[in-house]
Amino acid sequence: QVQLVESGGGLVQPGGSLRLSCVASRIGFSIYAMGWYRQAPGSQRDLVATITSAGTTNYADSVKGRFTISRDNAKNTVYLQMNSLKPEDTAVYYCNAQHFLMGHDYWGQGTQVTVSS
Repeated sequence: QVQLVESGGGLVQPGGSLRLSCVASRIGFSIYAMGWYRQAPGSQRDLVATITSAGTTNYADSVKGRFTISRDNAKNTVYLQMNSLKPEDTAVYYCNAQHFLMGHDYWGQGTQVTVSS
């Protein structure tokens, strides 16, 4: 059974930084596109950033220039470095693994990020 386990969330003041990690197991990690999504209370789950198996990245406009997604295939891990955090970044952040041709779409359990003074 595929597992995606997120960590690194927490409470941070506005302007601060956090780094989220997502470790994947029982998956051919290097061939999957990985992504981070977030969901605030009462809102839909939105894309934050994605990274393809080739390393191409894509970001939501709201996080461009502040967040960086990266992956370490040797560690089966995807990261999200979040800088200059704002209160509106407060949400549960979810890790996602997708392989379009195989029809696979996996989700982690989420990690809470709260930006507040």
